[in-house]
Amino acid sequence: MGRMKLVTMPMVLLVCGLVWAQERFDMLVRNDFFAGFGGDAQAFARAMNKTEETLAKNPKHAEAKVWHGSGVFYKSSVAFQKGDYQNGMTLWQNGLDEMDAAVKLAPENVSVLIPRGASLIASSRFAPPDFAKPILKTGVADFEEVLKIQQPQFATLSVHSRGELLTGLADGWSRLGENERARRYFERISTELAGSTYEQNARAWLEGKPEANSPTFFTCTGCHVK
Repeated sequence: MGRMKLVTMPMVLLVCGLVWAQERFDMLVRNDFFAGFGGDAQAFARAMNKTEETLAKNPKHAEAKVWHGSGVFYKSSVAFQKGDYQNGMTLWQNGLDEMDAAVKLAPENVSVLIPRGASLIASSRFAPPDFAKPILKTGVADFEEVLKIQQPQFATLSVHSRGELLTGLADGWSRLGENERARRYFERISTELAGSTYEQNARAWLEGKPEANSPTFFTCTGCHVK
């Protein structure tokens, strides 16, 4: 895989501000996962232990599985940064496989689609092109499915929830070279989220400002859920 390097900070994009309708397993683990992704080893261990305890009781718990998979995927970035490319590749593939299995268990559950999609979109920013493109395609497809599922009530969601989803789609399509699709989403953000940070960032892309091409320009603007 060569000099594979994934920085950990963008992983906080995971499930950032996006909304679920049902009982939320993520509330049991998300704060510890976010802290873990930021370098808190004890918090990360607590989060992983919680998902593992849940999966021991119910191996088909899709939400626990996708979160655990995202944790394994994160561990691959730590291995790559240490130069342990063999272990990094194993963790990378195991994390992907586990998240994929979770989505197969619950293909229309946004509590499963969002963690995988956000994890892959974020990680694709820092992976080599041959590895970035496939996971970015999957992440964008997950977000497209979430948008489809949430469409009936999308206008009632918070600015943050709508902004994170639409920006993920716009940025993802842009980085896939689908500029017309990206433009439609950025224009939608400018219209529907006028006056927000999301509109400012969308206009930067629409106006061709160079900062909009930075790998971290379209990261999450804050982790909270209403």
